[in-house]
Amino acid sequence: MLYGIAAATTALLLAAVLAALIRPLALRLGLVDRRRTRPVPVLGGLAVVGATCLVAGAGDWSGVAPLGSGVGQLLAAGGAVALLGLIADVWRLKTRFLLLGTAVAAACVVPYAEFGVAEGVLGVGWIAFVAVAFKGLDHADGLAGTVGVVTAFGVGACASAEVMDGLAVLLSVLAAALTGFLMHNWHPARTALGATGSLFAGFVLAAAALITRTGYDPVASTGVLFALTAVASADVLLVVLSRLLAGRPVLRRGPDHLAHRLRRLGLTPSGATVVLGSASFAGVLVGVLVHGGWVGRTGAACVACVTVSVVLLLLRVPVYGPRRLESTQVSGHLRVRNG
Repeated sequence: MLYGIAAATTALLLAAVLAALIRPLALRLGLVDRRRTRPVPVLGGLAVVGATCLVAGAGDWSGVAPLGSGVGQLLAAGGAVALLGLIADVWRLKTRFLLLGTAVAAACVVPYAEFGVAEGVLGVGWIAFVAVAFKGLDHADGLAGTVGVVTAFGVGACASAEVMDGLAVLLSVLAAALTGFLMHNWHPARTALGATGSLFAGFVLAAAALITRTGYDPVASTGVLFALTAVASADVLLVVLSRLLAGRPVLRRGPDHLAHRLRRLGLTPSGATVVLGSASFAGVLVGVLVHGGWVGRTGAACVACVTVSVVLLLLRVPVYGPRRLESTQVSGHLRVRNG
């Protein structure tokens, strides 16, 4: 227990310090994202990845908190996904390449022996989906970090219930690192996770959640996994439906995510993040309770119904402006990202 407190504190402080040190480098290289005409450096995720890997790796190497071969492999695969995200932050890889690369990494951590080939392949697709969904949550100040912290605690509770101590340690360290990063990412954000940190966090959380459901009924597991990642899933569903209905390219960026629409309804940037963080907490809580057997699987079904209802309501919020204005905004965004 003392090691857990020390590890979490170290990861929190290390992530906060690294984020402060990396920010000037990102600004110097011109690696920024424009949010409402405000440039935000996108290499902050390196701080989360570095703090998580260093602290968790040190505990495993010293033998104080061994991760185990499976968790160590998960951390290594997450590092590979973070490297892919770093390449995307620097050279702007297309989303399909991120999905493919993340799926390859996911294929290395899915326990096929327990799931079987068919369910294992579905698990690979789900991990890649959640990782890219977390990248989408980085559209608003503090959102990806807040949802990541809440999800990490929830999945960590599931891991503890299954006596997966190494996995629980990794998730607690990740939660602490994201908390330290939030010191620089809360509105107005001084740095962002970028693809590096958001893909890493989404990948580790999705893979860990899948592993905790080893041996459980597939239908019940689907509900639990959705509840644990309800906000990220809702964001993807909302964006895809919105763009399809508007006749826009699905992979084209736009101001049509969850936080954008809540801002249109009058919430402040911080208020939108708090609302979505609270929604994530509610979904995660239901997921943990269903996993532990304290609530029936209908609880997860309720989360799915509420999520779909909210998405349908938010679809009615207008977010797309005139085509010419949008083209000008996109061109300005590209000029900022290309330096």
